[in-house]
Amino acid sequence: MPPRQSSLASSSKKRKTREADDTTLAIQTLEKQLTAAVSSGSSLNPLADLLGLALDAETSAQLSKAVYALYRIFVLIISRGLLAGPDPSEEAKAVRTWLVERLQAFVDLLAGLLKDEESSLKISALDILLSLQKHLSSALTRAGDAKHPQFHASHFRKVVSALLLCPPSLRASPSKRRKTDGEASDRALDPDVRDHFVNTWFSVHDDVRWFFLRDAAILVSKHPPSEAPQLPGNLLFILERLTTFPTKASELNSWWVEELGTKPPKPKRSAPGGEDSDADSDAADADADEEDDWRKFFDEPPKPAEEKKGIIARVHTLTVHQSLYSLAAHRAVFTRAWLALLPLLSSGSLEEARARSLRVLNVLHRGVIPHLTRPILIMDWVSSSVDHGGTVGLLALNALFTLMKEYNLDYPSFYTRLYGFLDRDVLHLKHRARFFRLTELFLSSTHLPATLVASFVKRLSRLSLAAPPAAIVMLIPFTYNMLRQHPALMAMIHRTDEVAGAACDGFDVHEANPTLTNALESSLWELYSHRAHYHSGVASLAKVFEEAFTRQTYAMEDFLDHTYGTLFDTEAKRKIRKEPATALELSQVPASDGLQELWTFA
Repeated sequence: MPPRQSSLASSSKKRKTREADDTTLAIQTLEKQLTAAVSSGSSLNPLADLLGLALDAETSAQLSKAVYALYRIFVLIISRGLLAGPDPSEEAKAVRTWLVERLQAFVDLLAGLLKDEESSLKISALDILLSLQKHLSSALTRAGDAKHPQFHASHFRKVVSALLLCPPSLRASPSKRRKTDGEASDRALDPDVRDHFVNTWFSVHDDVRWFFLRDAAILVSKHPPSEAPQLPGNLLFILERLTTFPTKASELNSWWVEELGTKPPKPKRSAPGGEDSDADSDAADADADEEDDWRKFFDEPPKPAEEKKGIIARVHTLTVHQSLYSLAAHRAVFTRAWLALLPLLSSGSLEEARARSLRVLNVLHRGVIPHLTRPILIMDWVSSSVDHGGTVGLLALNALFTLMKEYNLDYPSFYTRLYGFLDRDVLHLKHRARFFRLTELFLSSTHLPATLVASFVKRLSRLSLAAPPAAIVMLIPFTYNMLRQHPALMAMIHRTDEVAGAACDGFDVHEANPTLTNALESSLWELYSHRAHYHSGVASLAKVFEEAFTRQTYAMEDFLDHTYGTLFDTEAKRKIRKEPATALELSQVPASDGLQELWTFA
């Protein structure tokens, strides 16, 4: 006979269901009352009761219903102009103040829900916050001059603060709320919220991106890492995923607040000689009179006519509406945001600083530097990242090389710093393929001194004596390419009698300056020794230096991904042209050889 269910548990479930139904009914009733009150202009006091139900909701379903009911009511209040426009009387002013306070309480509730345990609540809260942004901005425009559309900046600052500071959910228990207040890892922006914001608004709408970048820089300056250790990481999460930054003024054409889609008036001509610290040459006025100035000879060539559209006056003279249509203004706020963020990435532990720096350097050369007003401003941070060594330092050198090549950065110690990476571990680390790829790029210029390139080739050749076969397979084609590009290095493979080994090699392995190592007077006997390497692939590849240099340069990508596994698979799958000897008649072996005794198992 099956056991009977406890009547106590059954009554408890019925009581909870009845309470949930009562809460849902109360929410629906209050929403109907408020809808009628807004239409008739009567008391809106039930709004406090509805907000209280949302704050006290025990389940996510109840909270979701209360939140959407509040959203619909506030949209109705905003559309009726109850939160914007002149106050006709003191009583109306008091009502408006009370409504604004209720709206702020609702926004604080939504901001906390971005860290809620329920995924649907997090996404819904973000959608409602951005939807309120549109309605509040439209109401401001209707209450003012339609020729000057508005963006509700104060509300959007709360949205930015919610995304970057991640306050704990008001639904969390007090103990859990205290825990999240003290730990930065629990205040990190959730990936689903971040991706939804980036994909739906930040990468799509030009006004949202401009205001976010501006407000993020302000927020970072007001909250040092000691107060908000989660802020740098959260901002980096968003900025590193920005892949649609405009490159032409004609691309500024997507607006979340529709009223901002109207073209602003043209700005007045800037005063001659005025400078903007953030815009430099991008801030030239298209309508300025042409002057006979010798400096024009060094200016950039004129852009095509279709790229001259848009606002291109001095950034500091533009209104907010004009700034949204100015490519220079977008680049200015982008630059401020990154310059505010980069110094904070070193906060926290050494491992966190290295991980953050690595993420930045992975996107820096293609996603950040081209959009900065003055890329030279990040030189200090990039050069300090070289000190991390490893992959971080190598990528920092790549960023420095980009600044040197494309933006005329003067960094004399670049190749000395690169030479410092050639230690005993460089051919054993997992990032060696990236190292060879970038080093080949750095040494590709034919204007480099032969003594400098010879030091790199010789140092790597010396390190190959203790390197695994997969690294030597990369090094030999790399050296061959360097010899082809720099013919002055050919003496290093023809010098056999004078330098026969390490004992009479004049190369100074302890010299830190690659121009003073005396490598060009040395030889590559280390690579010559690999002809007798135990791995047949390495031995065959090393013989290329004994042949005539008629071969074209190697494609390094064909050798960079080799490992022990790939080398073994290559040997195992190699077609055998001649069968090896596997049997031998013992009668053919001389008795003194001893082989017959080895094959005797008796």
